[in-house]
Amino acid sequence: MDKQTYVAIMAGGIGSRFWPASRTNYPKQFLDILNSGKTLIQATYDRFAAFVPAENIYVVTSNEYINIVKKQLPQLPLQNILGEPSRKNTAPCIAYISYKLHQLNPQASLIIAPSDHLILDPVAFNKVCLEALGFVREHNALITLGIKPTYPNTGYGYIQYEQQTVSDNVYKVKTFTEKPDLDQAKMFIATGEFLWNAGIFVWQVKNVIPAFAKYLPEMFDVFEAEKSHFNTVEESQALQRIYPLCTNISIDFGIMEKADNVYVIPSSFGWSDLGSWNSAWENLEKDYMHNASAGGNVIVFDTQRCMIQTPSDKLVVLQGMEDYIVVDTNDVLLICKREKEQDIKEYVAEIKRNKGDKYL
Repeated sequence: MDKQTYVAIMAGGIGSRFWPASRTNYPKQFLDILNSGKTLIQATYDRFAAFVPAENIYVVTSNEYINIVKKQLPQLPLQNILGEPSRKNTAPCIAYISYKLHQLNPQASLIIAPSDHLILDPVAFNKVCLEALGFVREHNALITLGIKPTYPNTGYGYIQYEQQTVSDNVYKVKTFTEKPDLDQAKMFIATGEFLWNAGIFVWQVKNVIPAFAKYLPEMFDVFEAEKSHFNTVEESQALQRIYPLCTNISIDFGIMEKADNVYVIPSSFGWSDLGSWNSAWENLEKDYMHNASAGGNVIVFDTQRCMIQTPSDKLVVLQGMEDYIVVDTNDVLLICKREKEQDIKEYVAEIKRNKGDKYL
């Protein structure tokens, strides 16, 4: 295992598209969405622990989730659970861990990954990560992992890349595109020049900090002013000063779409961002009528292509349903057409307006 390699698992999101299973006080990264025996963050940790020392794996989460992380990852050193005072998207989160590691080890290589993605082939994933680490040690490069698309998905961002390699399996990125419409997505697939954006990054921290200076100078200035407090008892107070001054922006918008040293490795390791109930349905085992049930005690009649999650101690009988999401918790029952799943965020906003935070 390489002592110069570090991992940051980002675990601060609230997973609102998985409501009502995912709640503000216990979001989806801490749930066993696929009934696999592990929560999503536990599976993510185990994936990296196969080739990175435990003391080099960090979790960056919201302060309110620190105790959940401690409980779910007891093998993680307590000092490696980093709490953010507020949610400001991925750029401040990545600036924080990059500055912290740079103070500890200026030669650190860093893999950054979300806590809630599904990867079915961890061996292939590890191989790609090691390829990326080898490249960034030799080049001033920011690498993103791109997934070879299997169909025109409109829920993912896309990466267009040059067709000539710069090294084995490493390509220069041409453009980033946010979630396209169906016609665009079909065109992207047809060209063979586009990959899905997995939101997994690899670089040396000494090379990403100058990118903050160039493309997010205000954020760079506030972290730079406080950097001497990282890895000291003053770190928490420093974050309280830093975060209110940070823009709410993703690393993709803030740096990756602007920088000229961004590269991609086209990858196939059974990836899904598990961003919605439909993606859970796609990845769960199904019955002969294409219904997927996660952990429930369910009997169906004349029902097909449904995503069903219900408590195991309650018998649920469904009849005559097609293409529905059915999620039952102890205080909320959601019944929603699968094609309307992108509206769940709107339903949650409406519930907040009418019912307050009780069911969120």
